[in-house]
Amino acid sequence: VQLQASGGGLVQAGDSLTLSCAVSGRTFSSYAWFRQAPGKERSCVAAITRSGSLIYSADSVKGRFTMSRDNVKNTVYLQMNTLKPDDTAVYYCAVSYSASAYAAADFNFWGQGTEVTVSS
Repeated sequence: VQLQASGGGLVQAGDSLTLSCAVSGRTFSSYAWFRQAPGKERSCVAAITRSGSLIYSADSVKGRFTMSRDNVKNTVYLQMNTLKPDDTAVYYCAVSYSASAYAAADFNFWGQGTEVTVSS
């Protein structure tokens, strides 16, 4: 299993950015995006099921971030709108054999991370 994340970059506050994560090897029950800012713990941003139903969305991103999955490409996306400096972090995609997973300990495979920096 390999997860290849991409799409990070340097943007200004208010901008939009879309992260992608191509998953090879098989399909999973749960897919998620996590993020980790300097000096902080890794936390779940959003998680969805294999079919794309929402499992979890962090309060801090509700209304701004949308997670989705392309079943044919086995790729998950994180559409991020109205970005804020507090969104600055390394973003990781992850997959889980478990249904309805959104805790980091429940995820079995992780991507390498893609850095997002939002300037004010």
